[in-house]
Amino acid sequence: MIFFLTLWLLWYLVTTRERGIVETFSYWISSTSSDSVYKKFSRFVFTDHTHKGLVDSGMEFPEEVLAHIFSYLSVTERDSASAVCKRWSQSMSHPRVWRYTEIRCETGEQEDPALQHFSSLLPLVRHLKITVSSLSDPANRSAALSVLRLATSGPLQTLSLSCSGGVPLFYSGHDLEEGLEAALTTAPEHVGGAFLSHLDLRGVPFTLSQSLVRVLARQSPNLRSLLVNNQTLVCKVEPEAVVEVLGLCPLLNTLGLFYTSLSQKVVDELLLPQRCPLLAMELYCERFAKYIPPLEDNVWAGLKHRHPGLKVSLILDHTLPMDHFSSVLQPSVPLQHLELLTFTDLVQQTHLVTQSYSHALETIILQTTSSPELDSALRSLAAACSRLREVHCYCVVSCDVVRAFKDCCPHLWRYTLKTRKEPHPWKCTVIK
Repeated sequence: MIFFLTLWLLWYLVTTRERGIVETFSYWISSTSSDSVYKKFSRFVFTDHTHKGLVDSGMEFPEEVLAHIFSYLSVTERDSASAVCKRWSQSMSHPRVWRYTEIRCETGEQEDPALQHFSSLLPLVRHLKITVSSLSDPANRSAALSVLRLATSGPLQTLSLSCSGGVPLFYSGHDLEEGLEAALTTAPEHVGGAFLSHLDLRGVPFTLSQSLVRVLARQSPNLRSLLVNNQTLVCKVEPEAVVEVLGLCPLLNTLGLFYTSLSQKVVDELLLPQRCPLLAMELYCERFAKYIPPLEDNVWAGLKHRHPGLKVSLILDHTLPMDHFSSVLQPSVPLQHLELLTFTDLVQQTHLVTQSYSHALETIILQTTSSPELDSALRSLAAACSRLREVHCYCVVSCDVVRAFKDCCPHLWRYTLKTRKEPHPWKCTVIK
């Protein structure tokens, strides 16, 4: 996006026939390495002593162009940029600046200066990602809740909440859950959760309550995607709550759940003729999946027939006993993304994947152990799964395996296949 914006700006400058300005802007582009966009852009406009700047030439960028550039800055950088001049400060209130915004609550201050400065503009946000660093600091959690309250006072459409850093011992996340619930329920009727269409809670490290999921569905009937498969040790969202969510949100087409949240009643709700097409389903399978009856192959066949565009992502955690893998990996699952995170031998499971999902599989991630048998299974996988775009195997493999994937998978663009041990974390290879 920045590349095309740059090309457009160059064309705009060329059409003005201001040769000195074009040279100055080209100089600015050539220095796009370490500094922030704000520092480079302000240096280009105001403080470049080698070339003629925009201010001296009397030319100004349209407000829409400035707003588009400012939209790539962090909130802290936007705060700094707004202090450069009056025009930049005025451009900062353009709705395009705030449409897509990511806010990191990491300063340890309950009243962050940048957030305070822009508090009146947060209702302009339509797509918001909040990352809370260091959950042990109450100030960061409080700052996140303040952002939630302000953002949901406008017609927020997308919300993603995640946490980074360690999780305090015995922390249950009740304050963040209650804050999210309050933000969606206490806002004016015409905003709050009424416009919310995408909610992503996969990044929160605490168990989500069933009551929260129900409240979210009641307050946000226009939800199109709901992702609550956050890979915690316990799942409290029971199938009855999922049935209620599906009934309250008829437009829902993307669903992320724990495998234990599925049941025949959930499937029956998904098979109703009046439901909109289901496009994606993400399922996280952990140890408690062994206590529930698995979805049989004919059930998946029925779902695939009713929703022909459905693509499924499966994560099988190491806590799930190996003898339950085959009951989850039914042949009729329209599997697009698979992660087998066991750290044990996966030769048999790799052969199963090759036999059942060669027509649809695009991404596979394996955490397993090295062996000649695994190398053979991976070569067979490469030969059968021509649609693969990503393969990541976190154990040492032979050079023949690497060649097989590169030769047999024309759509492959990223892989982690190491022929010798390397220091962790392993970096993937991107095919240009």
